Amino acid sequence: MQIFESLIGNLMVPTILFFVLGLLAAVVRSDLSIPEGAAKFMSLYLLLAIGFKGGHSLAENGLNAEVFTALAAGLVLSFLIPFIAYALLRGMTRLNALNAAAVAGHYGSISIVTFVAASSLLDLTGIASDGYMVAVAATMEVPAILSALWIAHRFGRDGAAGSVPLKELFANGSIVLLTGAFVIGLLTQDKGMEMIAPFVVTPFTGILCLFLLDMGLSAGRSLLRNRHLLSAGLFAFGIMMPMIGAVLALGLGAVIGLQTGSLFLLMVLAASASYIAVPAAMKIALPQAESGIYLTLSLGVTFPFNITVGLPLYLWLAGLL
Repeated sequence: MQIFESLIGNLMVPTILFFVLGLLAAVVRSDLSIPEGAAKFMSLYLLLAIGFKGGHSLAENGLNAEVFTALAAGLVLSFLIPFIAYALLRGMTRLNALNAAAVAGHYGSISIVTFVAASSLLDLTGIASDGYMVAVAATMEVPAILSALWIAHRFGRDGAAGSVPLKELFANGSIVLLTGAFVIGLLTQDKGMEMIAPFVVTPFTGILCLFLLDMGLSAGRSLLRNRHLLSAGLFAFGIMMPMIGAVLALGLGAVIGLQTGSLFLLMVLAASASYIAVPAAMKIALPQAESGIYLTLSLGVTFPFNITVGLPLYLWLAGLL
């Protein structure tokens, strides 16, 4: 009973509930919408704020062996998870090798929006985390794509993997802004935080609520539009794979000694699935793969699961250690 009370307590926060509201609005086919320009501004704001606060936090604590160990853990998870995902997809679904490889790459990479929501949940529950976890998030974007391309090249019989689009990946807007804001926060330290705290701290949760409302609308409408692409096996994979990633991160994070907040964030990173950077890369490197499948799985199944059920569950598990 205490388990369920803890999970419900973690779920009953404004950010998650606004996402649920967006999902419900999409299901009932409401005309509720967020203007495209406003949604773009909110995404830029959230990346800037989380990056800057992470850099400032790292400046307070300094670079040490713990930071590099956490970065190494993130890299290992990002490389490894696509291989597990590929094996599950080939066993649970009828996807061919090429499409299975493309989907698998999404699950080794990360959803920065899920990470931001997780960071906000920690703030609302008063649990501290290490600022360097923002850097861990940035390092986990690319390795999974390389793993997916290797899998496609090794096992795909109906289309070879293209060249690795490293330039496009590192120039991706979300990565540039996140890492750039992180570096600025690291360099300007307390003086910089004092100057822009009214912008990056006070309105953060309110803007995140609006952004997650919009993401709920997008996820719900994507799921309704592409539900014919989801077999029972694919849907089950979209729920199982994030939990597998979270458990792997839980074990690895416990071994390297991460505290509750940082352990939770590592679990969230390993559990999330990319729907921005990796789809862009797959369109270039694996153009034969069906985008409707991997986008619907990552945005329409795994993202809603993580936001509504996964975050409270992962936080509870991290708290046990």
